[in-house]
Amino acid sequence: MSAIASVCVFCGSRTGADDAYSRAARELGRILVERGIRLVYGGGSIGLMGVLVEAVIEGGGQVTGVIPEFLMRREVGNPTLTELVVVDSMHERKARMFELADAFVILPGGIGTLDETIEIITWKQLGLHGKPIAILDVGGYWSAFESLVARIVEAGFAYRGIRQLYAVTDDVERLLPILESAPNPSVSASSERL
Repeated sequence: MSAIASVCVFCGSRTGADDAYSRAARELGRILVERGIRLVYGGGSIGLMGVLVEAVIEGGGQVTGVIPEFLMRREVGNPTLTELVVVDSMHERKARMFELADAFVILPGGIGTLDETIEIITWKQLGLHGKPIAILDVGGYWSAFESLVARIVEAGFAYRGIRQLYAVTDDVERLLPILESAPNPSVSASSERL
């Protein structure tokens, strides 16, 4: 894997019921700044997105937010970013964040975060990219997702190697080393991977 200059983080527009989620977001922000890695995210200033971006901005880091016009009011688009890209749709938002990122990190979040997570893993399964993906399992938040993936494989709807498309850790300090050491998989889809 080549050097990572930008990381797209998918996370909630709420902070969640456990303070550990916000602590993890702040810690990730600090690490990104220390490593000189640009944050790419959904452009909002509320929830875990807001906590994360605040940590990066306060640390002097670089941030690119990507937000659809209709969410500028709902997620309170953040005007303090290095760059705020306003797009027309959620589909364009995800595509633009993908283009800007060298790797992906998933923190706790809601249905939107789950949608982004499944889509970026699916794109990798289909051979559309080979970028590393890591899920931060704060307090076991993503254990149900891991159980669902295992059930999908067990039921014969996905190949056994699907779990190799992404990594899971409960240690924020391990996220970047995991991303940097991820193998560079073939980006060709095969019938086995579908």
